[in-house]
Order: sequence, then C-alpha cells, then structure tokens
Amino acid sequence: MVSKGESIPTKVKEFQFHAIPKTTKWENFQRSLYDPAKQEFFGRTKKSWYQLLIFYSIFYACLAAFFATCIAGLLSTLDPKEPKWKLGESLIGTNPGLGFRPISNETQEGSLIWYDLADEKTTQKWVEHLDKFLEPYKVEQVGKNYQQCDYDRPVEEGKVCTVDLSAERFGLCTAENKYGYGSGSPCVFLKLNRIFGWVPEYHTEGLQEMPKDLRDEVNATNRTEVWISCEGEHSFDKERIGGFEYFPSRGFPGYYFPYTNNENYLSPLIAVKIKNVKPYAIVNIECRVWAKNVIYNGSNKNREGSVHFEVLVDNVLY
Repeated sequence: MVSKGESIPTKVKEFQFHAIPKTTKWENFQRSLYDPAKQEFFGRTKKSWYQLLIFYSIFYACLAAFFATCIAGLLSTLDPKEPKWKLGESLIGTNPGLGFRPISNETQEGSLIWYDLADEKTTQKWVEHLDKFLEPYKVEQVGKNYQQCDYDRPVEEGKVCTVDLSAERFGLCTAENKYGYGSGSPCVFLKLNRIFGWVPEYHTEGLQEMPKDLRDEVNATNRTEVWISCEGEHSFDKERIGGFEYFPSRGFPGYYFPYTNNENYLSPLIAVKIKNVKPYAIVNIECRVWAKNVIYNGSNKNREGSVHFEVLVDNVLY
C-alpha cells in the first residue's frame, strides 16, 4: 500500500518505430523496374501481368470481331461497281456540272488563263497542264473492252467508247500545235461531270434562247447530242474575240451515255478554240450545256449547267 505523498513507480516501454531505409534516386528507379523483395516487374507480379494480358487479349479480340462483323454487314449492302444511292437519291443529284481545262494550280489565279507570247514559260505552262489532263486519253485504246462507237453503232454491254484525240478530229487543238497557246487562239477543253446512270434528254429542235448558230445546227441535224455553246459574257467581251470553233463537234455524242462505271471509260471531250483574242484585255467567257434535263443558272454564286473562265493574251500580232 502506498502512503500519501509517495510516488508510484511506473515502467515505460519505448515503441520501436520502423526506420525507413534511405535509398538513392537510382535505387528507387531500379526498384520501380524490378523489386526483388516482392518479385514485381513495373509494379506487378508475373501472375498479375498474365491475368492482364489474357483480359486485354480477349477484350480486343471481341472488339475486332465486332468491328469486322459491322464492316462485313456494310460491305454486303454495297456494289463495287454501282452506287447504292443514284440520281435523285444521291447527294450529287441529276444535274451534271461542266468543267474546263486548263486551269491553274495557283489558287490566286482562279479561272484566269493568261499567257504572253513573248514569254515561252507562260505558254508552256498551259501546254503542260493540258498534257497532264489528257494523259488518260493517250493510252492505246485497242482491244480490252474498247469499242469504236457511232450513232449507228451504240456501245455494247460492258464495253466503252474510244475517244480519238487525233488532229483529224481536234484540228489545231492538239499537242503538236501546243493546243493553240503559241498563238492568239487558245483551246479550252470541256467535259461533263460523271453521274452514274444519268441519261440526257436531247434537244432535237432549236430553242429561241439558243445562240442563232447553235439553233441552226440543231435544226439541221438529227444527231442526239448534249449541245454546247460558248459566248463572251458581256457585249464588250464579245467584241474582243473572233468567234469559236468546236472539235470534234459542238456536242457530246449520245452514245457515251449513260455512265455505268465500266472499266477504261473515258468521258467525251469538246475542244473549244477561242479565235483571235484581242490582246491586253481580260475576256470573260461562258460555256453552257444544252439538254432538257440540265438546269441552267448563270449566277456566279450558284452557277449550274455552265462554266465561266477568263482569257488574257499579251503580245499578239494579227
């Protein structure tokens, strides 16, 4: 028994905290790669790595199988030759656009065709553009599924009509004559955009709104063609040119239509020779398509059924 004022003896035990060993940064880095105490690689044991590998192998295999099934289902609905949505059901629609060549690769030049007869570089530029554009037409169009077509001999199933670029058909608008860019009468090539299954509705009688020379030609022939007319856009543009010549004819022959994506198909071309362009002034030219089922809009913002370009020739002597 302890009397009053007497201290009580106590036993104090010191708790032994675990001392954290001091390690260097290099040792910490080595341990992050492989910890021999825990037998871990990059923070995981061998068993953990095997489980992770098996899980993601099964996961990505199922994902790949699901993706392949979706793609196979999609491809089964598509025809490699024929689009699923055609004509009015497609985004392209039923109104083919009209394109022209040559056209500059420089965006700032837009649709301007400019050259200087005193500078061969400026003329050679357009010759090279046309050479490149016409490369597919210069292959030997013999055998395979090529066919010489005419109005009395329409194209057969699975075959395509040839496009002859010889001087007999295209006059001075040939590579041998630099497509007219060695003179003041350059040639521009016109081509209709392809629309699968589109069949033109031809004008067999001239319309009052047609240029008189085209109206007379339509009335004088029974050819089924998608007709073309080119004119100076304004009265002062018309005064600066000496007219137009069309090769091999003034329309795209009907036997090239419809386009059905047959191998080796080449779109028909019309070369328009712009005669005697007056120098040192820009000439605005519009070429228009004439067919009953081609909508025409000459607006610069929403142009349809026609194409607009400018021609500027310097240093021409007539």
